[in-house]
Amino acid sequence: MTPKDKVNDNSSLVLRRLRLMIAGGDVGPGGRLPTERELSEKLGVGRRTIRRALEVLEAEGLLWRRQGKGTFIGQPPDPTGVLAAEIAGEARVSEVTEARLYIEPALAGLCAARAKPDDVRRMRQLANRIIETTDPDSVELWDGALHRLIARTAGNRVLLTAFSLLDEIRASEAWRTLREQARSGNSVDLYHSQHMRLIDRIEAGDVIGAEEEMRAHLNTLSDCIGRVLDRKAAENA
Repeated sequence: MTPKDKVNDNSSLVLRRLRLMIAGGDVGPGGRLPTERELSEKLGVGRRTIRRALEVLEAEGLLWRRQGKGTFIGQPPDPTGVLAAEIAGEARVSEVTEARLYIEPALAGLCAARAKPDDVRRMRQLANRIIETTDPDSVELWDGALHRLIARTAGNRVLLTAFSLLDEIRASEAWRTLREQARSGNSVDLYHSQHMRLIDRIEAGDVIGAEEEMRAHLNTLSDCIGRVLDRKAAENA
């Protein structure tokens, strides 16, 4: 690990900055992104951190790479993410959880109605990347990528705007740390099984089932985070 990575290894923040860079047109001719080395210098982080963020954007279908030619924008980035970055502010954990329980099950249901086989294939790839990785930063990246893919596949820009705001809050250091603390060996396995059941319902076109699976997953996450907060409160009492 390079010194830069040790100082700032939050790939989620780098991912957000890359999205804004793409949305703002800060790319070369033909939609070509700067090299990893150039991005590392521009953003002040290590190349390992840059590489992680680029992998997520590529997995989401926003980038494509050609050996010896570079990395290019594969499709226009969702402008709602830029709007979310401008209006996102501080929010209580309970508010974020409540909002997710209203928004993400609806997105999962719409996703089940509209997902194509290639969408489902990419969802399974992302879910497997979550369980295969070993460091918290990568877990956050791939988990966020899976939920964003489900939201985008739902095809509802109004709901996607709301989701993007929540996603922006999720990228904050405090929220990221809280989710990391809520993960244990057992919970990671449970989250994975819930993700796979959710994807199964999406693949089957089961709208109600997908909504229920997403709601169950978010309730599990909420319970785990609640236990972390209770433990912190007891320690500070």
